[in-house]
Amino acid sequence: MPERRLLFEHIDVPGIEGIDVYEREGGYRSLRKAVKEMSPDDVVKEVMTSNLRGRGGAGFPTGRKWSFLPKDGRTRYLVCNGDESEPGTCKDQEIIYRIPHLLLEGVLTSAYAIEAEHAFIYLRGEFKGGYLRLGRAIAEARAKGYLGDNVLGTGRRLEVTLYLGAGAYICGEETALLESLEGRRGMPRLKPPFPATSGLYDLPTVVNNVETLAAVVPIVAMGGAEYAKLGTKESAGTKLFSVSGNVRRPGNYEVELGKVTLGELLNDLAGGPPAGHTFKAAIPGGSSVPFLPPDKFDTPLDYESMRQAGTMLGSGGVIVLDDRASIVDTSLRLMEFYRHESCGKCTPCREGTMWLEQALRRMVTGDGRHGDLKTLEGLMAHIDGQTFCPLGDAAIAALGSALRLFRGEFVSCIAAQDHPLEEVAQ
Repeated sequence: MPERRLLFEHIDVPGIEGIDVYEREGGYRSLRKAVKEMSPDDVVKEVMTSNLRGRGGAGFPTGRKWSFLPKDGRTRYLVCNGDESEPGTCKDQEIIYRIPHLLLEGVLTSAYAIEAEHAFIYLRGEFKGGYLRLGRAIAEARAKGYLGDNVLGTGRRLEVTLYLGAGAYICGEETALLESLEGRRGMPRLKPPFPATSGLYDLPTVVNNVETLAAVVPIVAMGGAEYAKLGTKESAGTKLFSVSGNVRRPGNYEVELGKVTLGELLNDLAGGPPAGHTFKAAIPGGSSVPFLPPDKFDTPLDYESMRQAGTMLGSGGVIVLDDRASIVDTSLRLMEFYRHESCGKCTPCREGTMWLEQALRRMVTGDGRHGDLKTLEGLMAHIDGQTFCPLGDAAIAALGSALRLFRGEFVSCIAAQDHPLEEVAQ
């Protein structure tokens, strides 16, 4: 099963992190084409035609998001979300570390398209190496005239500012990111107003993921209509998938959306399960989406098919468990993460994740109670849809599916504590 590489086409070329090699492989041609041959509206139209959907997790059409910016003459900003914090997801950092000019070209081209003279690239605090590499890329691009006060002699101004966050998962949520970027604690804002009208510094702002902005480069190069021919009608183009866990060849893979199933990704590209073992389950879109059992591994990797299968494509972080894994232990590890990363603004999330973690820990450490399953379900019902941002819903997505698909493991875990089995199962 071959990959279909657009973003990763030149990623293995030695020296591609430098501007000379990047240019030799066709780098910055899209930016030249955009600023010299196209109007900003032309670029937006190509992105809308491409049917590119946001690659950060939500899958919202990128061109439509750009179109929400009000045409009222106010300053506009573009913000690149490089906070990649979703467990199981490491695709953005590979772009940042290995082919930084691709991201920078996508940022500059997109900023031109939305008529923003200043773009910000917000990176997760742990990406210090990527911060330095992108800093060098910006300096190289400036020396070549790709950004500054007179981009490629056109008289247009494009500036880019790098910002290193403090390592908070919540800052992957766009309004919390903007709060952090403005120097405040990263906590989500109440919406509306949305960033398109009142974003960074209360001005119109577009926030896009690293992979989304990188995809603008091949879209401009090949044209939106050609890009839309890849993948499916509703899920166009290619997508990066980060495969980790119990597979022989973990890593990042780029495939056409809808043309490869989850099973083909795991078996053909990632090498299948370790010798002597079988797959037990997988989380296909990062830790904030529901599990899929092996009998659903024939589901195509696109937004619609994954939703029909009962989960989401999300960020494309595929976490794989084989027959040795404990679903209860895994659920506890995930809940520890979400309890730790809750910003504390919303009571259901702040308190609910703590109580969920405590109940799961009791099961794992041998102190499970016969009412714990009801406790888990009751807590999840009070978190679902009750928070400012999606973190609360993300925290219960995998756990809810684990209880549905592998309830027997939770029952057995509690029954092992000398409780009557019929009481535990209630």
